[in-house]
Amino acid sequence: MKQATFSELRSHAKQYFDIVEAGEAVRVVRNGKPIADIVPIPQDLPSWKRRVAQPLMVEGVSISRMILEERETAP
Repeated sequence: MKQATFSELRSHAKQYFDIVEAGEAVRVVRNGKPIADIVPIPQDLPSWKRRVAQPLMVEGVSISRMILEERETAP
């Protein structure tokens, strides 16, 4: 996380907001104490992209594992 004093942020706002736009957070400090974090807004993803993929399982064994094992034993 980048860090900037309030004065630096005010003087070089474009530079710091470019950093945030690139995906990195910036912590703003005043008199040596953190007063704010500027963080990127998460992209609005479609619902099907937000879900964590779960492996397909048959009787406790992943289907991809079964396919790989079958390929190894195939003539």
